[in-house]
Amino acid sequence: MVSSSFFSRFKALVIKQKRVVIICICVILFVELLDDVLEGDLMTLDRLARAFFVENLRSDWLTPFMESASALATPLSLLVLLLVIVAFAPGKRPGMFCALNLVLVVLLNVVLKELVQRPRPEDINLVVETGFSFPSGHSMVAMAFFGLLVWLVWHYEKDRTMRLACCGGFSLIILLIGISRIYLGVHYASDVLAGFCVSLAWLALYTSIAAPLFLQDSKESKEAKHLSPTEKQDSQ
Repeated sequence: MVSSSFFSRFKALVIKQKRVVIICICVILFVELLDDVLEGDLMTLDRLARAFFVENLRSDWLTPFMESASALATPLSLLVLLLVIVAFAPGKRPGMFCALNLVLVVLLNVVLKELVQRPRPEDINLVVETGFSFPSGHSMVAMAFFGLLVWLVWHYEKDRTMRLACCGGFSLIILLIGISRIYLGVHYASDVLAGFCVSLAWLALYTSIAAPLFLQDSKESKEAKHLSPTEKQDSQ
């Protein structure tokens, strides 16, 4: 009985403080990865990922698909998606909400890469990339941008089926972009995982601060739709 009560309270605490829990888990994992990277040795995760994605999975028909997946995190693709968000997303400034998130994550990635300065994988790349490797910029951008779309859909889409379908689709895109960077030989698996961790922690922080500033009108209008005429008159 005591044990059951303890776990119930613990579960309630985790749910209530889910942003803090997400940030802590991501930071701990990132620090662990960074520590291994700074030691200079190729970690087991990177060796296993290279053996699977590079040495065994590569094929002539799969490479164009992976190149296309990787291109989803390029500036042109993201600009097009931002225009779609401006046209259809809720809130008074959804485009600015997503664009600011993207700009700040890119700057954060540049700073981290300059601090760590991990060289990219050698002799296995299928495309030409410059700059340092850790953490993966494409992975950080994918998690930050499409992860924010997951957050938006989850909070503002009323239809449960559509909500699950969109969130699942955006999550799959994030995963594919990360895998494509390993497959194309321009990043280690630890680069990709670290990029995901940084951006996921960032999203937990960013949505708590920026969402009330950019999307407050959407929340208010959504609540107003559910008010009866009498309630609307009273609220005025």
